[in-house]
Amino acid sequence: MKIISIEVFAAQLPLLRPFIVAYDVYHELPSIIVKITTDTGITGYGEGMPDSHVTGETFSSTYEMLVKDIAPLLIGENPFDIEKIHRNMSNAVYHAPTAKAAIDIACYDAMGKATSQPVYNLIGGKSHETLTVPYVVSILAPEEMARQAAQAVQDGYTSIKIKVGDDPLVDVKRIQAVREAIGADIQLRVDANQGWRDAATAMRVLKQVEDCQMEWIEQPVLADDLIGLAQVRQKTFIPVMVDEGLHGDKEMREIIDRQAADFINIKLMKCGGLYPACKLVAQAEMAGIRCQVGSMVESSVATAAGAHLSIAKEMIFSNEMVGPLMFSQDFGKLNYQKNELILSDRPGLGVEVDEEVVRRFSVHSAVIE
Repeated sequence: MKIISIEVFAAQLPLLRPFIVAYDVYHELPSIIVKITTDTGITGYGEGMPDSHVTGETFSSTYEMLVKDIAPLLIGENPFDIEKIHRNMSNAVYHAPTAKAAIDIACYDAMGKATSQPVYNLIGGKSHETLTVPYVVSILAPEEMARQAAQAVQDGYTSIKIKVGDDPLVDVKRIQAVREAIGADIQLRVDANQGWRDAATAMRVLKQVEDCQMEWIEQPVLADDLIGLAQVRQKTFIPVMVDEGLHGDKEMREIIDRQAADFINIKLMKCGGLYPACKLVAQAEMAGIRCQVGSMVESSVATAAGAHLSIAKEMIFSNEMVGPLMFSQDFGKLNYQKNELILSDRPGLGVEVDEEVVRRFSVHSAVIE
């Protein structure tokens, strides 16, 4: 089986409501859809969701890199030769994990369809029976965040994740208000998205909310400050999760060496796809670090890939595959039942991609043969 063509679509997906984090406000999100076609007629779909604040990749740079630098190298390659494909991509372009993830996911989709197997069977089989997702609350006024969190609990969610990080003083009120609104039995996860910047500020906030029973605090310091992250972990009993500070093997080795985090947040867009993500899980398992699979708020395509990874690996105890719930339009459909994502056992990703929707929301497209 050989790849004979690669189509790349640069689309903008509209959100139901603004998504507000410490470093930006989003009204729509950029999505790069990749479609590979093989000489056997099998196709595979992948997605890259670039975030310039996290990986340094932009909407336009990811599209141009795929069209001009990466996709042409892969014509004639076998999607099953995934290690070779990653080697070829890395030899051509340093880093650029989101662009590589789009290709990686498309290859796994094609592999699954060629073998009549869901992707999770290609990476270890089904380790978990179900996938429970949290409800994610953007940065807003404390009372509005509390209201949304309380409503989510009424709707059946058992875990609430709140975004903070734009103002440490207000963040204390946000955390306290949400905990009071949802009660003591609901999981509360807090994500600062680097907003507190340094260990001293992070500890000043955490000391004031120690009684709020947080499941963990995620990325309380700047991404490159693994020393500061380790300091926070040493000084608080609240578990610490690293997100933006972890991309690939280099950071993983340093996190383990510095004992900088209790948990890691793996995102396919940060590490380059399913193949490198499985390597991160293996390293975490050796170090006794539990994993979450996070999302850049991706469409059903990349969300399905993250869900397959989540259900296949025992060390992955949490996932945030909630992107499709946040868009007003999507390229496909996943099955959510209250706070559970019911993963399809159909071959590949199990997502029927609607190309009419892809083309309607695309602002650029190209075919590489």
